[in-house]
Amino acid sequence: MNGVHAHIADAIKAPDLVRLGPNLYVARFETMKVYSTLVAVERLLASGRIAPGATLIDSSSGIYAYALALACHKFGLRCRIVGSKTVDQTLMVQLRILGATVEQVEPQATLKLDQSLRVARIHELLAADPGLHWMQQYHDDIHYHGYAPVAETLAASLGCAGLSVVGGIGSGCSTGGLAQALRERDASVELIGVQPFGSLTFGCQHLEDPGIIIAGIGSSIPFRNVRHALYDQVHWVSFDYGLAGSVALLREHAVFAGLSSGCCYLVAAREAALRPERNILFVAADTGHRYVEGVFAQYRDALDPRALAPKTIESLDELALPWSAMAWRRREYSSADTVSIDPASSGISAPAMAAPSPIF
Repeated sequence: MNGVHAHIADAIKAPDLVRLGPNLYVARFETMKVYSTLVAVERLLASGRIAPGATLIDSSSGIYAYALALACHKFGLRCRIVGSKTVDQTLMVQLRILGATVEQVEPQATLKLDQSLRVARIHELLAADPGLHWMQQYHDDIHYHGYAPVAETLAASLGCAGLSVVGGIGSGCSTGGLAQALRERDASVELIGVQPFGSLTFGCQHLEDPGIIIAGIGSSIPFRNVRHALYDQVHWVSFDYGLAGSVALLREHAVFAGLSSGCCYLVAAREAALRPERNILFVAADTGHRYVEGVFAQYRDALDPRALAPKTIESLDELALPWSAMAWRRREYSSADTVSIDPASSGISAPAMAAPSPIF
């Protein structure tokens, strides 16, 4: 029957496209990674890399865990998740009722230690049971393929000429997969990646943000799925500024989305204002429910996003909280980008905000 889905994962996998301004759009997902995970698992089954009834395992404390549990539920597979103690009760209850086995590692002093401990635990489990299949969302480029149909929808709705895509970088698959698929139609499609301070993916591990609960769009360990040469610009946004964007997105447009979405909205809204000749689309990866206490409950203290602007930088040693922006120009990341850590300048004591200025 037309319009009837065989599984709930198929009903929620695609984003809703909403126009927020004359040249500003949001692709709003309920859970962004569902589409890519469904496609990845379907390909693994079709290729014989996994057998019916197999057990899939990965490390996640957020939307990938939910996406993998949904994919396993749809295809009759078993799911095993190694997460941190930050998995909230709403997600945990859903994962367990969906049939996933969830194991949480002990809290660690840093995000890097937490991610490293989870990966080490997965290696222990693989050694004990070689039949497990590790999905490796951070490293296996099979996760790119699921964004091709999303790109097709976006291209059909907005066209590709003069299009800029703004999204959290994270594992690299969502923004990278969208950009690759869109550039097959028009190589001029621009990609703007958003990172939290403290993420090493684009060389910001020397500058921590005390509110780094935006960890899902950054990383403390290298991700092979991040293809640096796909990005035209990179923005680093602090927790306070992401909060301002999240509250403004809800207040001004009634879009209830997560903290990374607020960061992307902040960047995209500014791009749209400065470059009216382009269509600016940003990705909202999930809903705001997980962030009610940590973000939205502070709405009275939210900054006015119209008063916020990035510091435009030419090299990574100029990075500074609370918002920095750099023209990356589709180049690879190299050892020359690595910033020498100066204990006197690391940490959070440099929240200087640049005066508003055009970006690039």
